[in-house]
Amino acid sequence: MNQERKIEVEEVAAVAPPPKARVEDAAESVAETFERKRDYLSGFLSQKPQALSGAEPGGELYEAVIAALKEIYDPEIPVNIYDLGLIYGVDITADGHAAVQMTLTTPHCPVAESMPGEVELRVGSVPGIGHAEVNLVWDPPWDPQKMSDEAKLELGML
Repeated sequence: MNQERKIEVEEVAAVAPPPKARVEDAAESVAETFERKRDYLSGFLSQKPQALSGAEPGGELYEAVIAALKEIYDPEIPVNIYDLGLIYGVDITADGHAAVQMTLTTPHCPVAESMPGEVELRVGSVPGIGHAEVNLVWDPPWDPQKMSDEAKLELGML
């Protein structure tokens, strides 16, 4: 198992310099071999963007619901509940039914009974929303990492 490896060393007086690249040489060879490649993006670029129905992220109705959620502030922390990371999901159906999945900072939060009602009231008052429903969940539990960077900055955590 004890194999000896020998490294051979060869000493040389000089090394021939590599040939220098010439622009003329490259231009001729490229011009000779250049062939226009098929533009794979042409079909993609010619498509027109599809209009948003309003119920998905980026849509007018969805963004109006998010704006309404950003007006609701946690009474103990001076940050709105959306940036605080308490909103886990917003789903809006085609007929204007909004379902908001949210949590609270702790199950013992003093607004545990009133906050879901306020969220339901605010979301239900958005024009275009016929009915709002709030589902309060505890899994996954809220932690400060769910806060937006703006909220962390506001609270001096960044």
